[in-house]
Amino acid sequence: MAKLNFKQSLLQSSVSCYPSEIILKCATARPNSLSLPIKGTDLWTLHRDGEVKLRMGESGPEAEPPLTVNQMFTSTVQRFGNYNALSWKEGEQWKTMTYNDYYKTCRTAAKGFLKLGLERYHGVGILGFNSVEWFIADIGAILAGGFAVGIYTTNSPEACQYVAENCQANILVVENHKQLQKILQVQDKLPHLKAIIQYKDELKEKKPNLYTWAEFMKLGRDEPDAQLDDIISSQKPNQCCTLIYTSGTTGQPKGVMLSHDNLTWTAFVTGQDVSLTDADKLQEVIVSYLPLSHIAAQMIDVWLPMKAGGVTYFAQPDALKGSLANTLREIRPTAFMGVPRVWEKMQEKMKSIGAKSSTVRRKVASWAKDVGLQTNLNKMDNGNLSRKPLNYRLAKCLVFRKVRKALGLDRCTRCYTGAAPITKDTLEFFLSLDIPLFELYGMSESSGPQTISLPDAFRLTSCGKVIPGCKTKIFNPDVDGNGEICFWGRHVFMGYLNMPDKTEEALDSDGWLHSGDLGKHDQDNFLFITGRIKELIITAGGENIPPVPIEDAVKEAVPLISNAMLIGDKRKFLSMLLTIKCQVNNETGAPEDEQTPEAVELCRKLGSNSTRVSEIAGGRDRVVYAAIQEGINRVNEKATSNAQRIQKWTVLEKDFSIPGGELGPTMKLKRPVVMKMYKDQIENIYKEVLTPTTPDNPLPSK
Repeated sequence: MAKLNFKQSLLQSSVSCYPSEIILKCATARPNSLSLPIKGTDLWTLHRDGEVKLRMGESGPEAEPPLTVNQMFTSTVQRFGNYNALSWKEGEQWKTMTYNDYYKTCRTAAKGFLKLGLERYHGVGILGFNSVEWFIADIGAILAGGFAVGIYTTNSPEACQYVAENCQANILVVENHKQLQKILQVQDKLPHLKAIIQYKDELKEKKPNLYTWAEFMKLGRDEPDAQLDDIISSQKPNQCCTLIYTSGTTGQPKGVMLSHDNLTWTAFVTGQDVSLTDADKLQEVIVSYLPLSHIAAQMIDVWLPMKAGGVTYFAQPDALKGSLANTLREIRPTAFMGVPRVWEKMQEKMKSIGAKSSTVRRKVASWAKDVGLQTNLNKMDNGNLSRKPLNYRLAKCLVFRKVRKALGLDRCTRCYTGAAPITKDTLEFFLSLDIPLFELYGMSESSGPQTISLPDAFRLTSCGKVIPGCKTKIFNPDVDGNGEICFWGRHVFMGYLNMPDKTEEALDSDGWLHSGDLGKHDQDNFLFITGRIKELIITAGGENIPPVPIEDAVKEAVPLISNAMLIGDKRKFLSMLLTIKCQVNNETGAPEDEQTPEAVELCRKLGSNSTRVSEIAGGRDRVVYAAIQEGINRVNEKATSNAQRIQKWTVLEKDFSIPGGELGPTMKLKRPVVMKMYKDQIENIYKEVLTPTTPDNPLPSK
C-alpha cells in the first residue's frame, strides 16, 4: 500500500467519523507513514517545543476544557487548600503538608530551578525513591517550563547518562550519596548539566554546583515571582511537560512526550471512571511505593489524588523488600495499586500462615473461601446482588473482615493490579477472600490507563473496559477476534522525543496508537490481553505461540514455581526455564537459596526433604522433578497443538529478581535479558537429544 500523508489522511477521515462504540475491525491495512507536522495542527510531534492538536470531541469527556498542570493544581488548592496533600514519616512520626503549602513549595522549587539555569523545554532528571521532594521537584520542573524526567533508581551510570543526555537535563535531583555517585561518574559527558541537588542525607563532600535540598529551596525563596508567573501564563495544554522513559528492554529507552492535557485530562476521566470521591466528601488515601519513573505510579500517586484532593502517604524505601505490609496497616488506604508480584507475595504469606493454623481454623477458612469465591463469581456474572446470602454474611464476619484488617485493606474499596500479567490462581485466591483485584491496562504512551475493571463491571483475567472518552480498536483480527490493540483518545502521547522511526511505528497516519499487544473483546466489550507481538514465539515450523498463557498454566499446575519463561523462537520445540519460590534478602532484594515456607511445605507433601533451591536445581531432587514433570504433563494435555507442548525444561539455581536484572522496575519479565543471561543453559537444552516425556518416563534427559 502507498504511504499516506498524515494530514491528508486526517482530512479524509476526521476524528468524528469514528463511532463511539468499540471498533472491532480496521477496514484497511495500517497506514504506515507520518508527514512532518506544522506546529499545533497535527496529533504528533518529535520536538521538545512542539505543540499538538488535541483529540477533542463535541460532547462528553472529549469536550472537557483542556488544562495545564498549573491550572489543575490551582483549582484543587482553591477547593481543598487546607486539606492534607502529602504525608511522610520522620522516625516514628507522620508529618503532613497541606495543598496550600504543597503548591507554594512547588513554586519555590520552580524558582530555584530557574535560578540554577533551567531552560525552557529542558529536563530536570529525578533519581531516587518516592518522597515529598520527588513530587515537588517533578511539579516544580513543570511549572518552570522544563520537563519532569524520572530516572529508575536501578539504572547504571551509563543508563542515567543516556536519559540525562537525551532530555538535555540542566538539573539532576538525586536521593542520596549512592545515586549521586552514578551522576558524578558521567558528569563530564553531560554538556547541558548545570547543577545537582541531593535531597536526602548530608553531603559527604562539597563540589561546585552541588546543593543540598535546603540550599536549593533557599535559592527559590529568595527569587521574585515575576519570571515564574510569565512562564506559567505562557504554557499551553498541548505542550510537553513530562518525559517517561521506557525501560529499554529491546533497545535504547524512548522518551515518551506527555503534554499537560495528557496528564490533566487522563486524571479527570480516570477519576470519574473509578468514582474517586472529592476531599470534602471523603478524602481518598493513597500509598506511594511503586517507581515514580513509571507512568502508573505517577498517575496514581501524583495526578489522580491532586484532581480529587486526596492525600498521598509515602512508603519506606524498603517497601518491596517487606515494609509495605506495615505501611498498609498503618495508613489503611482507600485505593491501592499492586503489581502482580506484590499480590503474589501477599498470597504466599497468607498461605504460609494458614498452613500453620489449627485444623478448625483451616476448615473455617476453607469454607469461607469457597463461599467468597462463589458469591463473587455470581456477582461478577449477574451484577450487584440485591441481598447477599446468609453464608456470605457469616463468612464476612468470621473471616473476610479479619483478613482485610490484617492486610491494612479494611478501608480499601478498590484494589488494582496492572503493569504485568497476573495469574488466574492469584485473582481467584483474593476473590475467595472477598478482595476482588481489578485489572487495568495501558502504557506510558497512553498516559497510563486505557481500560479499567470496576466493582460492577469486571471479569476474571480481563483488563476491563475502555475509559470514558477513549476508543479501543482490534487491528487485523484473526478468526478468534485476536489482533493488535490500538488506542484513541486525549490520553495518547505526543510522540517520542527526537525519534521519528519509533514514533512512526507507534502511531499510524490516522492517529491510532498501536500498542504492540495482542488482545480481543468478549461479547460485552471486556478486553482480554492474549500476548505481545514482540514476545510471540515463532517456532521453526512457523507456528505463532503467545508465551504468557502457557507460563501461567505451568505456575498454576506447579505451585512450587516462582517464575517460568517459555523458550522456542526459531527452535524445533518448546522448552522452559523455571525458578523455585525462595526467600528474598530484605536489604538487597536479591533471591536467596532458602525456599519460602510455602515451598518447603509443598516439598514435604511430595515426600521431599529439600529446603533450599540448590537441593532441587540441576535435577538433584528426583521427587520434585517428577512432580514438576507431572504438572507440565497436565498443561501439555490441554495444548491446542503438538507445537504448543513443553518438551524440555530446567530449574535454574536462583529466582529472577530486579537486582539480578531479569525483572524490570515493576517486576515485569525482561525476556531479552533472560535469554542473554541464561544462554548457556538454553543452548544445553537444545543440544541434548530430545527424550519423549511420558508418564512412564517423567524426567527430561540430562
